Amino acid sequence: MKDKSFKIIENSLEDIKALDTKVLNLQKLNTFTDTLLITSGSSSTHMSAISDRVIDDLKKNKIPIQSVQGKNSSDWILLDLGNIVINIMSVSARQYYDLESLWDDSLA
Repeated sequence: MKDKSFKIIENSLEDIKALDTKVLNLQKLNTFTDTLLITSGSSSTHMSAISDRVIDDLKKNKIPIQSVQGKNSSDWILLDLGNIVINIMSVSARQYYDLESLWDDSLA
């Protein structure tokens, strides 16, 4: 699960001080992605900075991003790399949608 893309993302999130990052391994579920990351920002500005940092670091390493959703959202930004999906959420949106409970058996 920890390929080059994952390590770059992990370092980016740590460097930009993303909050409460969770990694869910969905490989055994044969679903839309292999790895789901859920993290939070302390504000919409912080969420945008997290997104920008991850995107920039992936581009520097020539790793393609298939889709970016909610870039201007104050609640939820999604980065889709195909095998890895990153959810950058506000604390309130994260509590409301509670993605961790949907996939709790998959926590890596």
